[in-house]
Amino acid sequence: MSWSSGDFRASAELLAKNGVLEDQKSLRFKKRETEVYIGNLPLDISEEDIRNFLKDFSPFHVRKVQSGCKCFAFVDLGSVQKVALAVQELNGRFFHERKLYVNSNRSCPKRTPDAAARPRELPVLQKAPGPGPARITACTRFIPKTHSDARKPETPRTAVFAVPMEMRGPFLVLLLKECFRDLSWLATIWNVGGEVGLLVTSVVPQTPFFWAMHITETLQENMQTLFGALAVAEEQQPYLQPSVVQRGTRGLAEHHLGDYGWAWNRCWVVDRVDSWAVVMFIDFGQLATIPVQSLRSLDSDDFWAIPPLTQPFMLEEGILSSCQVINRILKGKITGTLNLESHILKFEEFK
Repeated sequence: MSWSSGDFRASAELLAKNGVLEDQKSLRFKKRETEVYIGNLPLDISEEDIRNFLKDFSPFHVRKVQSGCKCFAFVDLGSVQKVALAVQELNGRFFHERKLYVNSNRSCPKRTPDAAARPRELPVLQKAPGPGPARITACTRFIPKTHSDARKPETPRTAVFAVPMEMRGPFLVLLLKECFRDLSWLATIWNVGGEVGLLVTSVVPQTPFFWAMHITETLQENMQTLFGALAVAEEQQPYLQPSVVQRGTRGLAEHHLGDYGWAWNRCWVVDRVDSWAVVMFIDFGQLATIPVQSLRSLDSDDFWAIPPLTQPFMLEEGILSSCQVINRILKGKITGTLNLESHILKFEEFK
């Protein structure tokens, strides 16, 4: 199998080739035209308070987002005309002693994923002598050891990276069993080998671990089918009642695609804390913390017939920078699997 530089174009070009990304973007952008962004909200504000504040504009849906000490909301007003009026009348108005920043969703400041939505950074551990848990779920790389005495030869030290919890076998087995009724496709993971193109969807900072889509014709067909179905489901699937959201719930939520905006994706509830849910986006390999009220129902097995689009990998040498590789394609080859975590494929990037 041979690759040319033209085969590894930016992910947006690849997906747009068959209209996959465009279907999601067009639907999302149409909705964004009728949404208004409200920034600098007080932390203790409720979605009902926001709805009452905008009652003159008859809001359809309120989505509050809280990230640390920041709080803002996106409110669907149903028409572009209402958005324009709301911006004109409410921007700069004081609410609960705070000056609000009101804008159309299309012109609101760039949003970055919630800190809890980003993969957590794992420490580099020093390998201890003798057997131990760190040897079971770890990969190693060599780091030159510096000495103040230049006459002594440098002795390499071994650094150990713990396999991220969300990539470990027990966690993934539980997730896959609860989400997918048919797991026969798992056998195909070990058949991947040789030269490959990987579309990176998520990176675990300061480690060699990352999630990516293995670029094949089957992948592109599955993306078209899945994203087309989810685009329709966004309009038809009801929001889940907070009382039914718990660990193991299958649902539909918005996933942040960086510069490409937001898109609806399949997710699985890992945990719930009060009005917040920690979810795993199945097709992007990313954990996120989202409001419980933002989850839509997606319990029909028809939505879960297509296997996850992404899978875990480990870089043989070096560490990936998320700002450089997310939504980009890497060219390289599969060199094997990680010991004791054989579902994680080792990847060597071509230089």
